Amino acid sequence: MKVCKFGGSSLADAAQINKVIDIVLADPSRRIVVVSAPGKRNGSDTKVTDLLIALAKAALSGANVDREYGAVVERYASIAQDLRLGDQITREIEDDLKGRIADKSKLTEDEFMDLMKAAGEDNNAKLIAAAFTARGRKARYASPRDTGMVLMGEHGDAQLDPESYKTLTRAFSNFEGIVIYPGFFGYTKEGKVATFPRGGSDITGSILAAAVCADVYENFTDVDSVYPADPRLVPEVKDGEGIKTMTYREMRELAYAGFGVFNDDAVIPAVKARIPINIRNTNHPSAPGTMIQQTRRSVPGTIVGVASESGFVNIIIDKYLMNREIGFGRKVLTILEEEGIGYEHMPTGIDSLCVMVKDKFMPTEVEKRVVNRIKKELKPDSVSVVHDLDVLMMVGEGTRYAVGMLAKVSKALADAGVSVMMFSQGASEVSSMAAVRTQDREKAVRAIYHAFFE
Repeated sequence: MKVCKFGGSSLADAAQINKVIDIVLADPSRRIVVVSAPGKRNGSDTKVTDLLIALAKAALSGANVDREYGAVVERYASIAQDLRLGDQITREIEDDLKGRIADKSKLTEDEFMDLMKAAGEDNNAKLIAAAFTARGRKARYASPRDTGMVLMGEHGDAQLDPESYKTLTRAFSNFEGIVIYPGFFGYTKEGKVATFPRGGSDITGSILAAAVCADVYENFTDVDSVYPADPRLVPEVKDGEGIKTMTYREMRELAYAGFGVFNDDAVIPAVKARIPINIRNTNHPSAPGTMIQQTRRSVPGTIVGVASESGFVNIIIDKYLMNREIGFGRKVLTILEEEGIGYEHMPTGIDSLCVMVKDKFMPTEVEKRVVNRIKKELKPDSVSVVHDLDVLMMVGEGTRYAVGMLAKVSKALADAGVSVMMFSQGASEVSSMAAVRTQDREKAVRAIYHAFFE
């Protein structure tokens, strides 16, 4: 059995939804279909999720919501009309939205925002189930509430309660036909809607694939495969250069560093259940795509891809004889923990320590407080904070024990005139990280791409 997930671009209008139906019906093993909310129909269009966020904000402000409400309804009505589904499904969506808006007074702002955002996937799943039925195929909508998709943690950044796997497995143990399942959200133990981070439909699909022990988890998007570099930064990347196979670890590292084709958190459920992930193109379903699996044959000294992510700052701490002060690193991390800041990378020297964190966690007042605490509690010789850094990740199983990898990377960046602010190799030796100035991001990625792929 296969679980397949279709992203917003694959469900943007009736023509795309008909492609999805054709793809699912072409393979009888495609039994569970996870859907996102309708995405952009063109470059100037607005995603349904963004329309729902605008509607939620208008409702929270107490303003008249007719315009925002109408924009959401019109989008679904247009799809339903083009699919010749009649008016019933549109009326159901209208009633659903009105009911959600009416619940505003019972919820906190974060709870209400999650409730509204989830309407995109939830109503699209109902519409697509109706579209399958209209094509004479047995299909049904399945609710995350009824199947036991229980989430915990912060609204907008929730995680699956591990106990949910047992409930989900039972829910799908005896089902007939095709199940259309909304991605992106679930319910708390208190019965309130909670959402995964953006791109969370990938996570839903991976969870369901693990729960039912699927043969493969197919993730349909708008590209033929995963490319070794972002074509927006490296236009030289050619269609034939897509990655054929890669490991879970490689995908996780690349997704973390900005490979937007797949949510990095979505790798984890599939990894634990050892379910292969197949990235495929809705608009070119005959292409084999990229297969992500436990292992692959690698060539020493090679990488599968280079990725970059913006928005980092580096906290640099110097103190003579730091290495003799037991617990110094722990104390630094304790300060960050108490300030609600997670760290990304932490290379050290004998008398120095660097901690790289996301810029979004370090607004001016927090940065001042963190620096003052480090000065007061740890008595360093100096503390400085470097802003406007990007992370560059070179990823590949072939980098393990390969002689000259660092020299090759360093030469490529030096030849491109890029100064490396920090360098670190992951403990798994599958990835290497270089921190560069934001202004050097594009030429750094291009330099690594040309060094390894041409």
